Amino acid sequence: MADFSAATEALKNALGSDVVRTDEAARFAASFDNTRLSFMPDAVVFPRDEDDVGAVLRAACASGVPVTVRGAGTGTTGAAAPVCGGWALSLAHWTRLEIDAAAGTADAQPGVVTRRVSDEAAKFGLFYPPDPASVKFCTIGGNIATNAGGLRAAKYGVTRDHVIALEGFLPTGEKVRWGAPVKKFVSGYNLRDLWIGSEGTLGVVTRALLRLAPLPEARRTFLCAFDGDAAALRAAEALLRARVVPSVCEFLDALSVGCAEAYRGKKFFGKKSAVLLVEVDGDAASVAAQAERVRAWARGNASEFRETGDAAEAESLWEARRICSQAMFLLADAKLNEDVCVPARNFIPLLEAMRKITEETGLATPIFGHAADGNLHVHIMYRRADARERAAAQTAIRRVMETVVALDGAITGEHGIGLSKSPFLALQHAPAEIAAMRAVKRALDPQDILGRGKIFTPFNVWDCVPVDVVLPWDKKK
Repeated sequence: MADFSAATEALKNALGSDVVRTDEAARFAASFDNTRLSFMPDAVVFPRDEDDVGAVLRAACASGVPVTVRGAGTGTTGAAAPVCGGWALSLAHWTRLEIDAAAGTADAQPGVVTRRVSDEAAKFGLFYPPDPASVKFCTIGGNIATNAGGLRAAKYGVTRDHVIALEGFLPTGEKVRWGAPVKKFVSGYNLRDLWIGSEGTLGVVTRALLRLAPLPEARRTFLCAFDGDAAALRAAEALLRARVVPSVCEFLDALSVGCAEAYRGKKFFGKKSAVLLVEVDGDAASVAAQAERVRAWARGNASEFRETGDAAEAESLWEARRICSQAMFLLADAKLNEDVCVPARNFIPLLEAMRKITEETGLATPIFGHAADGNLHVHIMYRRADARERAAAQTAIRRVMETVVALDGAITGEHGIGLSKSPFLALQHAPAEIAAMRAVKRALDPQDILGRGKIFTPFNVWDCVPVDVVLPWDKKK
């Protein structure tokens, strides 16, 4: 790894030791994200203002130092891990948030926790629809970096659908603004949307203007049991064909449900079942009409179902979904979480392929996810200390990616490529497509300052041993 000590010392002298931290504790905390793959940066920079951000990027360009932008570190692909060393630019402490009730917008710095936007907007009868599973911990900057979606994406869309304008810096340290606080804006190329989902490799977001939505007047929640995983996925497709527009339609296969039940020590239904968690929201009249259609669908497809319009009771139905991720560690101590997408018509072929992978590798592969938009989270559980299971997991993950692409799907719907999915980028994209992406990267970041070593450089995560740390979102709920 290159020696950036001289450039780091110069930056510390220019900005101060309170801004540029080189102590081991600060560097270690910024060395990994939710993948737990640790790569120590030379320094962690906590900029005080935009002048500091510009100064850091200009210094990085002058010295060839890679910069990795990070927030809370909830990402699951290693995008926030400084694999090439250099400087970690932390914006988690940038937390200013202003709600404009009249305009229905939120003006947010990148360190604002996503749940806080909705909490503050609720005071004005508004909410922020994107709700990734890490909504209580992840930040707006990270959501923009990965174009995060979440459970409500089928009805309300993903982060991109709620970003009106962005401000920040090019990798060269030049200040830019993409968009304006207006409803229509077609002046020049749409570089705002290019930044969204670029995983912090094309620019540094310092401010985002977000579109809010009115709080739904009513909500109805259904937890439906099915005799098998295939029956549940077929029912999900039938619900979408019935022109119901659920705000949520979450699928949990029987293995996921079994783990959740064991984790909480209580069954959700009388027998082991796959489940769909369905929610409709809106004004009272439309919710009543939609709920009747969901009820009719459930009677014709589900073996059992429960419903409620009470918020507290709905939370008890949500428990199955909220705890299943952590509950999977009852199966093994290591997990690969792949956020693949396939068209609804290919739900069953994906399920069949996953069951074949289970049979061939001997590994548990529980599945849950957002059935309404085809974003299913496929998990591969294995024991990290077992060499055979590690090798089997490595084989399984490639099989999953090959299968998804063959089924007209996407290898990632909301997590991004980062490090962990970089070996599979060429499965999804033709050489000409990757060449076009690289050309954009060179145009905006000619010295490859931001996110060096990510997305386009295949990285073998199996060569790394994850660090043993407990993060805030690991705590038992």
